[in-house]
Amino acid sequence: MLFFRVVVSVYLASVVGETDPAADSSYVAAVYEHKVILNPDPRVPVSRHDALQHMQKNLDIYEEQAARAAQQGAQVLVFPEDGIHGFNFTRSTISGYLETIPDPKQESWNPCTEPGRYNNTEVLQRLSCIARRNNIYLVANMPDLQPCPLKTSPSSSCPPDGRWQFNTNVAFRSDGLLVARYHKQNLYFEESFDTPPELEVITFDTPFAGKFGLFTCFDILFHDPAVVLVERGVRHLIFPTAWMNQLPLLDSIQFQQAFSLGANVTLLAANIRNDRLIMTGSGIYTPFSATYHHAGNGDSEEGRLLVARVPVLEPLGVKHNTAKEEGAGGGQSTSSVATDSGYCYQDNCDNPPDSGPSSYPTFLSSMMYDPFTFVLLNETEGDIKVCNGTFCCHLQYRWLLQDHKELYALGAFAGTHTVNGRYAVQVCAVVRCAELYQSSCGQIVEEAESKMDFLLEGNFDTKYVYPSILTSRMILEQPENLEKAADGRVTMKHSNMKAGLVTACLYGRMYHLDNE
Repeated sequence: MLFFRVVVSVYLASVVGETDPAADSSYVAAVYEHKVILNPDPRVPVSRHDALQHMQKNLDIYEEQAARAAQQGAQVLVFPEDGIHGFNFTRSTISGYLETIPDPKQESWNPCTEPGRYNNTEVLQRLSCIARRNNIYLVANMPDLQPCPLKTSPSSSCPPDGRWQFNTNVAFRSDGLLVARYHKQNLYFEESFDTPPELEVITFDTPFAGKFGLFTCFDILFHDPAVVLVERGVRHLIFPTAWMNQLPLLDSIQFQQAFSLGANVTLLAANIRNDRLIMTGSGIYTPFSATYHHAGNGDSEEGRLLVARVPVLEPLGVKHNTAKEEGAGGGQSTSSVATDSGYCYQDNCDNPPDSGPSSYPTFLSSMMYDPFTFVLLNETEGDIKVCNGTFCCHLQYRWLLQDHKELYALGAFAGTHTVNGRYAVQVCAVVRCAELYQSSCGQIVEEAESKMDFLLEGNFDTKYVYPSILTSRMILEQPENLEKAADGRVTMKHSNMKAGLVTACLYGRMYHLDNE
C-alpha cells in the first residue's frame, strides 16, 4: 500500500504536527462491492417467504465474503446499501422484506444467540451469526419497519399508512451483538422509505479503533449527519452506498476520496455493482492512502472484496454543540491554524492570484446540469482565472508534454444545484473536454493522456471543501498539498502526474444555503 504525505486537517484547515500514525496503531478494514441479486419485478408484492428466499441468496454471498475477510485478518467489514434486498420497490411492494429492528440504545440483543426474542427477524439473525462466526464487526444495510408513532415523534408526523419504513444501517459486534441502528436521513428518490422524523447521529465503539460513525449514500452530500459526526470528533466513518456514477465531478471513488481528504477522516465505502445503472466504486480511504476498486466497462460484473490495514486516527478538536454551526460558510475550525500557501509556478510571482480578471475569453457550458463559466487552457503553461459571479477560481499550470492533443478548461460555478437533488455549491474544476470544441467541456470523459503540474485555488465562502484528482481510467491521485488560508482561499497543488488528467476539483459545499 502506498502512503502519501498531505497537509490537511478538518475541512482543509492546516494543522501542525499530524503525520501518518505508527503502524502499531492500526486495524484491518474490509469493504465488499456486491453484485446484488435483484428482485426481477420489484413493483409486484411478494410474500414474506418469497422475500426471504430472495434475500438469502444475497446473504449467502455475504457469508462467503465475511469468511474471506476474516481469513485476511479483517476486524470490521462493510456491505453496501440495498445489498440484501435490492431497490426500486414501492412503499407497499417492499413490505415482505421489512423487519422491525430494535433500538440498541434501548436494549441489548444478540439475534444469533437469542433468535426467539422477536418474530420475523431472520435477516438480523443471519447477519448477527455471520459476525459471530467470523469474529468480525459487521455493518450491513436493510429495510426497517417501525410502529408509528415512535417514542420520539408525535402521532401527527406519522405517514398516512400508520407506519415508518426506513433505509437502515445495522452494525454488529464481533460476538453478534446488535450495537447500532441508523436510519438514512437524505433519501434519493426512494418511494419505499420515510425520512426519519428526527436526525439520527449514530456511532458505535470498537476496541481496536474507538468510535465509528454511520451514514448512507446521498447523506455524503449534506451536512446532517455526516458533518455532524466529523465535528463531534468521529474520525472513522462507515458508508454503505448504492451510487450511480456521474462524471466529471461525482464519480463514486472520486467523491469518496474527496470527502476523506476534505474532512480528514477514514472512510470505509462499500458500493453496489450494477453495470446497467453505472454503479461501481468502493474503497478504504484515509488522509494518507486510498485502497479502492472501480470496475471498467469491459470488466466482468462481479463483486470485489477490498482489505487494507489503516491507521487509527485520533480525535481532533470537537464541537460540543449539536446544532449546525452558525455562519457555516466561513471561519476556521477551533483546531486549525491559518496559513498562506505561497506557491508559484511562474518566474515572476509579484502578481497575487486576485490581481484582476482573466484576459482570456470565457464561455458558458453545462457541467453536471449546472451553468459553469469556463476558460480554455490554450498555452503550454499559464496563469489564468475565471469567475462565476463573485466566486473566482485561479489556476497556474504547466503541461508535461508540449504536443498534447486534448482540450482542457478551467470552470467555476457558484449556486444551487437543482437536478437529482438540491444543494448549494461553489466549485473550481479543471476538466478534459470530450471533444476539441468549447461546448464539449463539462461532458463525460473517462480517459485522457495529458498531464500537468498545477496549482488550483478558489476563494471559497465555506470551509467545507472537498478536493479530488481523477485521472485516466478512474485512477485517483493524492494531491501533493492542500491548504486553506484565513481569507477562505483553498489551494490544491500537484505535480508529476502518473496518468492523464480527467478532473482536478475543489468541491465546496454551502450547507448553510441549502434551504434558501
